[in-house]
Amino acid sequence: MAKSHKRSPRLKRVQYGVLPYRLDESGSLEILLVTTRTTRQWIIPKGWPIKDLTGSETAQQEAYEEAGIRGEITGRSVGQFTYLKRLEDTKLSVACEVKVYPMLVKRQYKKWPERAERETDWFEPEDALVNIRLPELRRLISRFVKRGNY
Repeated sequence: MAKSHKRSPRLKRVQYGVLPYRLDESGSLEILLVTTRTTRQWIIPKGWPIKDLTGSETAQQEAYEEAGIRGEITGRSVGQFTYLKRLEDTKLSVACEVKVYPMLVKRQYKKWPERAERETDWFEPEDALVNIRLPELRRLISRFVKRGNY
């Protein structure tokens, strides 16, 4: 029987994330995805606000912690998506709005803080879209790819 999760009565909570990308040798776009720790779903690196950091700085820190990547935030937020996050050790879920910043990846480390907890992989845009379950995140990535400003 499926577990039921209660929603928190609070408003949406804000998180910050990056849409990590690079261009391969032929100039084709690739997108890096990470798995969530519990459900192992493919998603982008994201997290809660960090004191004294801006949204884009928080997103860059989360990219390093979750995926071992460093790079350049290449502009303003490309949009946001909403998802339900189950809070650890509870049956409570909260709605989170993730503001997303594109990041041109310059370096990928072999070791990083959450390496043992997550998988990472580079995908061609079409494959990334197939592997992501969240419809709003798929639409955000699709718009980013169609715009071609990378």
